[in-house]
Amino acid sequence: MIRTWGPAVCGAFRAVRGASAPMTYVLLVLCTLIFVLGPASGLTPAYGSGGALFAAQRAYFRHWGVVPAELFDPSVRAALTPATALFVHGSWVHLLGNMLFLFVFGLMTEERMGRVEFTLFYVGCGYLALLGYAAANATSGQSLVGASGAISAVLGAFLYLFPRARVTSLLPFLFFLPLRFPAWVVLPFWAALQWLAAGRSGQGPGVAYLAHLIGFGLGFGYAWVRYGPTTRVKSAPAPAPEGENLP
Repeated sequence: MIRTWGPAVCGAFRAVRGASAPMTYVLLVLCTLIFVLGPASGLTPAYGSGGALFAAQRAYFRHWGVVPAELFDPSVRAALTPATALFVHGSWVHLLGNMLFLFVFGLMTEERMGRVEFTLFYVGCGYLALLGYAAANATSGQSLVGASGAISAVLGAFLYLFPRARVTSLLPFLFFLPLRFPAWVVLPFWAALQWLAAGRSGQGPGVAYLAHLIGFGLGFGYAWVRYGPTTRVKSAPAPAPEGENLP
């Protein structure tokens, strides 16, 4: 078994190391592994089943996720939760939707930024997006997990850097026909949906639409300030197809 897995692991490591956007692949693998090994996946027998599994999930999300009512307590653990929450997901649908968006938009964005800058950008914007959401819902005791804020920042940066890149979208009101639109059409439309959803979400947190909006704005603003109008890419290869699932 070791002889079989050893070359495969080394080959995979060399492939990622030599890729033009290695950190995107690292984030994809890391988030997937954390989810599979955690209680939310339901694949780890150590967490039990039924009520025991549900209790383990709640405790897990509360420990590693952002709890707005506790975030501003003077403790190191609470201050770190906006970073740890970026790597925790609540369900298979939550994970797959986020990873799809990260794969589609992260590769080209990382190629443009470089691996170190992209990693710092991803974690920093994700942290600030969750922090902003927590500040707006400071009395909430509900846990918040997921990479949505960070991935929304990637979308914002992608919009600025590659506004003419064509993206394949599946629109339900057009019977899910795959249609190709430039990023400057698709991504502002996505942001508008987040804005409308955030306005109807009420006081209690559910899906963190506000974190999506904050992350998107941070990502676009960062790319605007960092790269300026003269470095925008006028045309780029189309990214892989993506659906309408929201990160």
